[in-house]
Amino acid sequence: MGLFDKIKKSLFGGPDDEITKPEVNNKDEAAVPSEPNEAAPEPEPAATTTNTEALYEQGLEKTSAGFGARLNAFFAQFRTVDEDFFDELEELLIESDVGFETAQAVTDQLRDEAKLQKAKSRQELKAVIIEKLVALYEDNASEADEHLRRSATKPTIYLFVGVNGAGKTTTIGKLATRYQKAGHKVLLAAADTFRAGAVAQLEAWGKRAGVPVVTGEPAADPASVVYDATVKAQTEGYDYLLVDTAGRLQNKANLMAELDKINRTIKKILPAEPTETLLVLDGSTGQNALLQAKDFDQTTKLTGLVLTKIDGSSKGGVILAIRHELKLPVKLVGLGEKPEDLADFDATSYALGLFHDLA
Repeated sequence: MGLFDKIKKSLFGGPDDEITKPEVNNKDEAAVPSEPNEAAPEPEPAATTTNTEALYEQGLEKTSAGFGARLNAFFAQFRTVDEDFFDELEELLIESDVGFETAQAVTDQLRDEAKLQKAKSRQELKAVIIEKLVALYEDNASEADEHLRRSATKPTIYLFVGVNGAGKTTTIGKLATRYQKAGHKVLLAAADTFRAGAVAQLEAWGKRAGVPVVTGEPAADPASVVYDATVKAQTEGYDYLLVDTAGRLQNKANLMAELDKINRTIKKILPAEPTETLLVLDGSTGQNALLQAKDFDQTTKLTGLVLTKIDGSSKGGVILAIRHELKLPVKLVGLGEKPEDLADFDATSYALGLFHDLA
């Protein structure tokens, strides 16, 4: 069963009200049917919700409510599928942080979609729109890419990059906690040496998780800290080395040169590492997160993204924009404050959470 089929079964699984087939006007534009007066039948119960689906549903509650309310209000307003319909639909999608290019692609496809004229209810029209959004995601998705990769030899090194305040250090602490609880030997590297607060925060996470942290002198060369950490991880048999880095985007040239030096330092010792270079983005910034992703992707070889703070935002739709426009996989999402709320990205659970309030 495909991703859209799973979503459709969960969200639109119940019987939908049959009404008169939309007529086509002189411009071959299908009429949007009015809602029936009588109450719609209750949908069939969805499949049993897994813990992952429940976490996504809760974490995406604000996004789903905002997106669902906008789309439901949109359908209450329009009675015909004309150019105004498509123009305002495109604007709605942009406001929902699915991105300009993604919104334009969806509306362009809908204009050319003959089966849209066969829809018999608003629920079916909503399903067509969701189908197009999901299709755009799946066209650029690979399920294998959505999982963190692990090196065949020890250690596996993950390099975390991103602007200050995005949640890099917290993400590293949560991931270290997960791996330590799973019985892995984990080491952290505090390579943001220019901010004493960042080093102290990582040390606090290390103490909480029960894993050691390699630090350097204040304002030390970040690459020297990474060198020491890489040697330690290799010689002492650590399973994972998680590297925190600076995020001073206002000094972009120096920052990117620093990240390049860190990469070269790792490769001198372990040519196949880092296994992952992960950009951490604050999901609550919406389209600004997309702009940051474009900026880093132009100067750093990224393998995936971590989207944080989704639970406190109505802007979870940005994942669709990032996948469509950058073709980069989202590997982890922050859906709450607890360490276990850092979830592996799951496209089905994400989509069910995002579109939950449209049923």
